[in-house]
Amino acid sequence: MATYTLPTEIAGVFNAFRSPFDVQSYLDATPYSPEDRNRCPVNVVKDRMAHCLDGGLFAALGLRVLGYPPVIVDLQSDDGLDDDHVLAVYRVNGLWGSVAKSNFNGLRLREPVFRSLRELAMSYFEDYFNLDGVKSLRYYALPLDLSRLDHVNWVSQDSGADVIEQILKHRRKIPLVPRQIVPQLNKMDELSYKAGMVGVNPDGVFKPK
Repeated sequence: MATYTLPTEIAGVFNAFRSPFDVQSYLDATPYSPEDRNRCPVNVVKDRMAHCLDGGLFAALGLRVLGYPPVIVDLQSDDGLDDDHVLAVYRVNGLWGSVAKSNFNGLRLREPVFRSLRELAMSYFEDYFNLDGVKSLRYYALPLDLSRLDHVNWVSQDSGADVIEQILKHRRKIPLVPRQIVPQLNKMDELSYKAGMVGVNPDGVFKPK
């Protein structure tokens, strides 16, 4: 168990987690927030709402309590094509897994079976699509260890979450899909599209330009 000291008001929630799956289950039971507001983990618990950045920070804290470093990775599209998506990532026996909050059911937990961050990121490719059915995952940003940002109080203050959002926007990104392949990509087939939209909050869906 990590020695990190939790804020009193959320200690009961986080100390109940026994595995990354428990963290994911809490996020799955938390309604998706369509608001243009970032919530720190304290306010995720207080308001019982979260979007993907909020969920990523919450999951990173949950992993920290379980003894993992609080590390997040930002999956990205091209400007105007789709939203970013934040993962809290961890390793077991050298293999990567992740916990995440998403409006789309295919963009949540991944078991720790991936040999690299790129391999983990690519596991989201087929489920990462926009309203037009375009498979829109293009990059992942270098991982960010949130323990280095404890001074902005990202656990208890929404302003800390805002700082992290800006850092992610300017973090170096690694291409996942070769540019020459993009024009050849198929759109989502009807069955996969419908399956991926199950449970989506329409108010929180990115509208492609």
